[in-house]
Amino acid sequence: MVTAAGPPRSLTASDLDRPIREALPELARGAGAFHRLGIDTPRQALFHLPFRYDDFSDLRALGELLPDEKQSARVRITSVKVEKGFGRKPQRVIAQLADDTGSAEAVWFGRRFVETRLHPGDEVIVSGKVTLFGWRPQFTAPDFSPVGSTSIHTARVVPVYPLAGGATQKRVRELLARVLDRCLGLVDDPLTAAERGDLMPLADALRTVHFPEDAADVRPALDRLAFDELLALQLTLAQARAARAEQLAPAIGVPPEQLEAIIGALPFALTGDQRSAVSEIVADLADERPMRRLLQGDVGSGKTAVAAVALAAACRSGWQAALMAPTEILARQHHGGLEPLLSGMGVRVEFLSGSLPAVRKREIHSALEAGEAEVVIGTHAVISEGVAFRALGLAVVDEQHRFGVAQRAALQAKGGSREPHVLALTATPIPRTLALTFYGDLAISTIRELPPGRHPIRTEIRDRRALPRIQAFLASEAAAGRQVFVVVPLIVESEALEAASAEAEAERLRAALPDLRIGLVHGQQRASDRDATMQAFAAGELDLLVATTVIEVGIDVPNASVMLVEDAERFGLAQLHQLRGRVGRGEHRSFCILLSDAVDDRSRERLRVLSGSSDGFEIAEADLLLRGAGDVLGTQQSGLPPLRVASLFDPRHLALAERARELAARLVTADPELALRPRLARMREDFAPLAEEGDAA
Repeated sequence: MVTAAGPPRSLTASDLDRPIREALPELARGAGAFHRLGIDTPRQALFHLPFRYDDFSDLRALGELLPDEKQSARVRITSVKVEKGFGRKPQRVIAQLADDTGSAEAVWFGRRFVETRLHPGDEVIVSGKVTLFGWRPQFTAPDFSPVGSTSIHTARVVPVYPLAGGATQKRVRELLARVLDRCLGLVDDPLTAAERGDLMPLADALRTVHFPEDAADVRPALDRLAFDELLALQLTLAQARAARAEQLAPAIGVPPEQLEAIIGALPFALTGDQRSAVSEIVADLADERPMRRLLQGDVGSGKTAVAAVALAAACRSGWQAALMAPTEILARQHHGGLEPLLSGMGVRVEFLSGSLPAVRKREIHSALEAGEAEVVIGTHAVISEGVAFRALGLAVVDEQHRFGVAQRAALQAKGGSREPHVLALTATPIPRTLALTFYGDLAISTIRELPPGRHPIRTEIRDRRALPRIQAFLASEAAAGRQVFVVVPLIVESEALEAASAEAEAERLRAALPDLRIGLVHGQQRASDRDATMQAFAAGELDLLVATTVIEVGIDVPNASVMLVEDAERFGLAQLHQLRGRVGRGEHRSFCILLSDAVDDRSRERLRVLSGSSDGFEIAEADLLLRGAGDVLGTQQSGLPPLRVASLFDPRHLALAERARELAARLVTADPELALRPRLARMREDFAPLAEEGDAA
């Protein structure tokens, strides 16, 4: 670590949460750069963590440099030349380097004043990426420092930070080094030694994660920070459970004979798993504590039938119920499937969405307020201000992770003085370890058994050499009256590029298959246009639909027989399984074609798992094992909490999560508001995202 000059004034722990300009006036010139990164206090600076590291600790002789690697070398400057920029070309500074084993050069583009800091005869350490320029090694825009000096940029493990607003890595590292030197001693560890166990003290972990002495030191430091992040999450869940224990919900008792009459009214028999889920839900409804249950089931497992029984049971007991779906097309599908089932049981069902005429919406609002409409199925319009229920007892939320916390809370608030019971549905299988850790505030019912009659989907892995044969197969399926999905990936984190990718593929297929009616949906379209195209496909007015993952949920086309996923290695296994579930819903034999040119063993192994199994839970567990630790600072998965440090695919962090869950339960039981442990109460703020991740020099 670099040691800063003595502090101009002594600091106290409260300074960690004051504005940087006030707490550290000597860093006032850097406060603007910090602010653009979302950092306003010293504590936020301490938790602005690297997202990766460059290991420049191994000094190599010039004669031993390897191309396309980041390396360090101790060199002698033999000459420095400045080439002025002309037009749009930036200025170049070229330094010739030498040591006893050979020579190389270093080049900087547009960097002002580099030439004033380098002189022939200087001995320096250079650290950066090496490429071959002709036959000679070349460092491109390396950092450098005089031999004998201490540097945070060269000849060490160097942190790489998320950047924004024009800040440079070098500037951010220098500012953070000064904050650490001034403030690290003020950090109060929120955990006792007994709670911490074998984990590092917090101050040591922060020092190490910013400026590790050795690459091997990073992992233990990240483990400590991961534990704190997981504990913060588990404390939130534990407090939610404790608060819910104080709330009251309507006790909706369903007599056994009434339940059997409802089940008997269904036009099909329930599977064993469906009956078990119904029993668990009915038991929860009878309790005065609000039900918070997650019903997870593979694609086609019959979650909707279970939801129908729950909705009918609530209504038969004199209560109203609501089902909210994330898109209008999915809400309409639920209405189309549930309305015949529920009306056959004597339950009045209404559909509500923002696209309905105002007069019709007012009619539905009045019917709900009067209690004449017993079940309403719709989009977020169900929670709009104009909607009031006479007696809402049950709220069903489909694909609940696609709704924000505020939207779910607004639905729950429609219950008036008593909280409605909430049943969440998801078709995304969750491995047991993740479910216990990240859905710990929900009871979970699982349907693994598929109803009879579902046809297996043949899954094949192909590379682009097979594209002509694949396109001929798509044409033959369309000629036989079937329909086809073609899904393209999100190439980079850019919605605009996602749209361009889908549009380009649609144009290519229109040229290759001119006789097919081809539609296109992607995330940049207006929702109304997207839904219209999807409805046209569902109605059989299109033969082939090119789409991004917007079709992962929300479209049921029994006539679709082929799912072609391009660049399949770019998708998660659970996501691929969801996409595969869009076909095989009718009487026709169905196919899923995974198009991939990936050659690495892990990608191929992941795709083989999918082609060899149709069990979504088995696939989810395999995905957890195959993805391993993921990125150094974690990986996000749809529907699970965003984490900055902890990795959902790291077995060590899953063990830490279970440990955090147990500790959180003890802490909240002893002190529900954490009034005696204020640092624990605000720990979640330490890991809030500050800036977009990026790698700028």
